[in-house]
Amino acid sequence: MSLSKILFPHIQNAIAYLFDVSIENIEFQSTRKEFEGDITMVLFPLLKQIKSNPVELGNKLGNYLVENTQEVKHFNVVSGFLNIVISDNYYLNFFNTIKQDLQYGFVKSNQENKAVMVEYSSPNTNKPLHLGHVRNNLLGYAVAEILKASGKKVYKTQIINDRGIHICKSMLAWQKFGNGETPHSTGIKGDKLVGKYYVAFDKAYKEQINQLILEGKTEEEAKKNAPIIVEAQKMLLDWEAGDEKVVQLWRTMNQWVYDGFAITYKNLGVDFDTYYYESDTYLLGKDVVQIGLEKGVFEKDPDGSVWIDLTEDGLDRKIVLRSDGTAVYMTQDIGTAIQRVKDFPDVGGMVYTVGNEQDYHFKVLFLILKKLGFDWSKNLFHLSYGMVDLPSGKMKSREGTVVDADDLMEDMVQTAKELSEELGKLEGYSDEEKAKLYKIIGLGALKYYILKVDPKKRILFNPEESVDFAGNTGPFIQYTYARIQSILRKADFDLEVSIEELELHQKEKELIKQIELYPEIIQNAANNHSPALIANYTYDLVKEYNSFYQTVSILGEENSNKKTFRVQLSKKVSDTIQSAFKLLGIEVPERM
Repeated sequence: MSLSKILFPHIQNAIAYLFDVSIENIEFQSTRKEFEGDITMVLFPLLKQIKSNPVELGNKLGNYLVENTQEVKHFNVVSGFLNIVISDNYYLNFFNTIKQDLQYGFVKSNQENKAVMVEYSSPNTNKPLHLGHVRNNLLGYAVAEILKASGKKVYKTQIINDRGIHICKSMLAWQKFGNGETPHSTGIKGDKLVGKYYVAFDKAYKEQINQLILEGKTEEEAKKNAPIIVEAQKMLLDWEAGDEKVVQLWRTMNQWVYDGFAITYKNLGVDFDTYYYESDTYLLGKDVVQIGLEKGVFEKDPDGSVWIDLTEDGLDRKIVLRSDGTAVYMTQDIGTAIQRVKDFPDVGGMVYTVGNEQDYHFKVLFLILKKLGFDWSKNLFHLSYGMVDLPSGKMKSREGTVVDADDLMEDMVQTAKELSEELGKLEGYSDEEKAKLYKIIGLGALKYYILKVDPKKRILFNPEESVDFAGNTGPFIQYTYARIQSILRKADFDLEVSIEELELHQKEKELIKQIELYPEIIQNAANNHSPALIANYTYDLVKEYNSFYQTVSILGEENSNKKTFRVQLSKKVSDTIQSAFKLLGIEVPERM
C-alpha cells in the first residue's frame, strides 16, 4: 500500500477530531528537495471548510499525526504545505515485506474479468519489416506485457495484409524476372526476396510509364495503361475468382514471407497468441451492414452504396459498402472486431497499435461500433504513434529506401560491439559471451531509445546516441544492473536475514521510496498505454541507485547490519530493473 493511502485515514481522523469536519479528498505530492520530508500534504483546499490560517492548520495536524500515527516521525510546515517525515521503521518494514517478492508490482489476473486484445505489427506480405514496424512491434508488445502486469488477461494478435494489388505486384514481378529463384536457392530471407520483386515491379512500371509518355500518352493515361499494372490488376481478379495457379503462387510466396517474419519477430523478441489474415477477413462486415440499415445506423444512397452520416458527431459521411456491393476497409475492420469477440468471448476491449496517420479512421470505426450497440466498443483504444525518422530522411518501400528491420538490428549489435571494444571492458570474455552481450546491449539500446519516448511523439532515431553508456539510455541502465550483479557475487553472507532495526541513511530512504512507486507506475503505464512511463521510471531508479552507490559504502561497510541491508537493497533495485525491462522486452546482462 502506498504511503498516501496509509496516511489518508489518519489525516481524515485528525481533521474530524480537531475540527469536526469530514473530508473525502486529500492532495499529496512529493516533498521538494530543499525541505525535509518524505511526503507533503497540500493544505490550501482544506481552508474552504476549516476557518484557520495554513501554518496554524499544518501545525495542529502535524502534532496530531506525530502523537497518534506510528509511521509519522516529525513534520514541518512551509506556507500551505505540511511536510511529513516518515519513521525509518516504516521503510524497513515495507522493504522486508517486498525484498524477496519477484512479482512485486504485478497484480494477479482475475480470470473473471474481461480480457484485452492487443493488435500490433499487422504488416503487408510484399516486403520485409522496416523501422516503422519496429516501433509498432515494440510498442504493442510492451503495452500487452504492461497490461498483463496490471492484472489484465491479454491476447496478442495481428492482422496480416496478405491480399490486394500490392501482393500481386510482387507475384507478377517474380514471374517475369525471377527465373524460379526461391529463398532456399538464393539463401535470401523470404520476406526480403519478395520485397526485392516489389521494388522490381515499381522499376519496370516507371519505365513503361515513361515509354508511354514518350509515345504521346498523358501521365494519367500512361499510369493506367502500362501493361505491367494491367497484368497485376488481372492477377488480382484471378485470385479473387479462385484461379488455382494464382492462388498456389500466392500461397507459396506468402509462406516465404511468413518464414522471414518469424525470424525477425524472434530476433526482436516479440510474439503473438493468434493471427488474423485479411484474405479470410476481407468479406467480413458485409452482413453487419444489413443489420445497421435495419437499425437506422446506416443509410442507402440511390446508387445502392451504403453510408453512415457522422456529421452530428463532428465527423463526416463515411461509405461502408460500394454501389457494386464490395466492402471498404472500414467494413472489414467492423467485421474483424466483431469476429474477434466471437472467437474470444471473454474479450471486453481492444488496443490497436497503428500509426497516427490512421487517427481519423479509428475515430470513425469506434463510433460506428458504438452506434451498432456493442457494449465492448467503449473499451476500444487506438495506440496512435508518431513516425520514426532517421538523420538520412524519409523512407519509401517501393523505391527500396526503407530501413530494413533485420539490417537495423544487425547495425545496432555492430555499434554496441564497436563501443564496447573502445571502452575495453570485456577482458576475459569468450567470443561467444561477447557476441551474446553485444546483442543484449545493441537491442536493449534500440528498444529503450524508442520506448522511452511518449508514443504520440515523432522520433528521430540516432543509433550512436542510443548506445551511449551514459545518460537516459538502455546501456546505461543495463550497466547499473550488471554492476549490482558484481556486488551480489562478492557478498559472502546470508542475504535473506531481515534487518528489523536500523537508522537509515537519507540515500537508502530515497531508494526505498523510488522502489515503492513501482506498482503505481505499472498501473499508470497500463491506464495510459505508455511504456515510456516504465522506461523513465527505471532511469530515475538507476539515477537514485548510482547516487546511493557513490555516497555510501556497501561491501566496505563495517557494521554488518548496514552492509547486509545495503546489499539487499541493491538486489531489490536490480530485481526491479530486470522486472521493468522485461515489460519492455529488454534483456539485462549479468556482466558488462
